[in-house]
Amino acid sequence: MDASRERDDSPWAAVRRAFLDYLRIECGLLPATLDGYGRDLRDLCAELEAKGVAGPGAVRPDDLSAHLAGLRRDRGMETSSVARHLATIKVFFRWLHAEGRIGSNPSDLLDQPSRWRKLPGTLSPRQVKALIESPGPGTDAPAKRKRDGTMEARAPLWLRDRAMLELMYACGLRASEVGAIGVRDVVEALGVVRVLGKGAKQRLVPMGSPARAALDRYLKECRPLLAREPARHREQLILSRIGAPLGRMAVWTIVRKHARLAGLGDVHPHMLRHSFATHLLGGGADLRVVQELLGHADIGTTQIYTHVDASRLRHVHAKHHPRA
Repeated sequence: MDASRERDDSPWAAVRRAFLDYLRIECGLLPATLDGYGRDLRDLCAELEAKGVAGPGAVRPDDLSAHLAGLRRDRGMETSSVARHLATIKVFFRWLHAEGRIGSNPSDLLDQPSRWRKLPGTLSPRQVKALIESPGPGTDAPAKRKRDGTMEARAPLWLRDRAMLELMYACGLRASEVGAIGVRDVVEALGVVRVLGKGAKQRLVPMGSPARAALDRYLKECRPLLAREPARHREQLILSRIGAPLGRMAVWTIVRKHARLAGLGDVHPHMLRHSFATHLLGGGADLRVVQELLGHADIGTTQIYTHVDASRLRHVHAKHHPRA
């Protein structure tokens, strides 16, 4: 049997569905997070079933190690992707053990994902400025002529793009988070945005004045044209050309488009989040404050940005100190 496919009637499929139901109902994870867990577990369960492993109780640590090694060796996955698979495996088998479905946890002996973590890519403040300022009136697609000879009325999408980029950097947002923000989540009187993060956890993040100005102009000049039908997606803040909420892939496409226009090469949405955290710490912000702003449950996740800043300090020291 093809190891990439899992039978829907297999014991593995049943236990995988039960675990995903637990994550959705009990943990309240977002659909994008559930999709990631589902893909990782589908790969694992299909491979174990293909090897003849009857069920979770028959899994050995060697089976899991071989699966992770194969992801890197046979499928060419990046270290960060393998680490994500490992995190999924650990959560899955921890749940199986807690539910009494297995007697011991075979994932306990596997290395922690934090040992595999690599430093995230970041943008300099000058590069962030170039990216955010790249959307302009000339970056929208030209309006089309309708059959009656008149020009089609179009919303100035560059205002939307700039407001989105400003928010992502000003608030350290994930791609899925910026698409989920509602109009009412912007508390103008306090200058903050209410963000729904992983695990359905809410946090309040301040906006800077540039983000507030860009958002205000978008709300006045662009969004009313996108939300033409009063009842359609009226709660969503950032809308697509047809008035629908922006998905993660749409956010990626917009960021990469304007990165090319700014001459920055390959930039992904998470780099704005990394830059947000790195620039805060470089400016003297407290690590605990940055943890709260990012919505990290564990401060160990936030500490990676101290390493990023330390690498910059080492570079400055090596360049300018006479005895470096």
